[in-house]
Amino acid sequence: MPSATASQTLTWRGVPRPVRVLVLARTVNRLGAFSMAFLGLLLTRHLGASLTTAGVVLAAFGLATVPSRLAGGRLADRIGRRRTIVLGLVGCAVSQLWIAASPTVASAAVAAVAFGLAYEIYEPASQAIIADVSAPEDRPAAYALLQASMAVAGVLAGGIAAAVSSLDLRLLFVIDAASCLACAAIVRAYLPAGEVTAPAYDAVPVRPWRDTRLLLLLGVGSVLATIYMLLVMALPLTLDARGLPSWHLGVLLAASAVTGVAVTPFVPVLTAGRDSFATMRAAYVVLAVGLVAYAYADRLSLFLVGTVVCGAAEVLLLGHGMALAAGLAPEHGRAAYLAVFGLSWGVATTLAPLLGTQLLDRGGPVAAWLLPAAAALACAWAQPALRRRLTPSHDACEG
Repeated sequence: MPSATASQTLTWRGVPRPVRVLVLARTVNRLGAFSMAFLGLLLTRHLGASLTTAGVVLAAFGLATVPSRLAGGRLADRIGRRRTIVLGLVGCAVSQLWIAASPTVASAAVAAVAFGLAYEIYEPASQAIIADVSAPEDRPAAYALLQASMAVAGVLAGGIAAAVSSLDLRLLFVIDAASCLACAAIVRAYLPAGEVTAPAYDAVPVRPWRDTRLLLLLGVGSVLATIYMLLVMALPLTLDARGLPSWHLGVLLAASAVTGVAVTPFVPVLTAGRDSFATMRAAYVVLAVGLVAYAYADRLSLFLVGTVVCGAAEVLLLGHGMALAAGLAPEHGRAAYLAVFGLSWGVATTLAPLLGTQLLDRGGPVAAWLLPAAAALACAWAQPALRRRLTPSHDACEG
């Protein structure tokens, strides 16, 4: 099969309408997606839970997201993309209102598990829509567009959370529930049902767990996801260890979002003439450079350099990773494949807090960032082997 490279003509107007609707809806949803960061505080401050109990509840939420994503993949391929997205968002809204209204720790704990079970249902369907309506060579740029828009909304969400959290933590969950319902309404009203419903279900069963190519991609994706979860978890602690004020974190988050927006339009140009594996190899090297900058940064300007470099690499890596997973799947099993691939973030959410705190405690910021930098270089080194394993039956990105 001839090599496919990224489109050089994909623009916002050229993006298929379902993708534009999805980007708008998910951006609205992301504006309110800040409540989980405050669940621990709600449990301890308002409901009197101990730190240990709060930690168990948060862990239970995280564990519940694993079957949530798998169920979302199956539902999206069986009942349709739009129905699955609406179902997941409504489930999130109901469970968050339940958390806000909970009078006891036990009630909030059950509601948190219910939230986890609904939390990832819409994600595989959202990713599958992009694969359904985008040409294979355009998928990386389309996925990058979704990530960039959500990054910008995430910065605005932080400002909303900062303003509202001083009033009542329960109000955060109410606002998040409202954003879920608003997103569901946009999807229900404007996402064409016939155009992006699930393909006709094939008699041949979809077994993503038996596809060794997908499992290999999941392994490498888990390394990348863990690196980025370390960015989320270890960066605030690194700033503190270097004696820098906490407001620097807000500046870095904003810089990361701006980088995503600035780089996304250039993804087709940056990747022109290269397959996904060559692009990802280069992006992993760029990511390693940014992580090394974090290891030795001692002032805001140097942290900004690391943030911009890592942000640029993220745009390329996340989009191409999802495009590769979608390309491995049969047409009637894309959401199931993307659900399995997305479990890399569940792995990362479990490993990163343990790994990051241990590295910072034992080796300080230098060790905490040089180890993931080495892991990024290892992923870059592995790309030619991935090409050999995935290319023969891969429909999107070959070399």
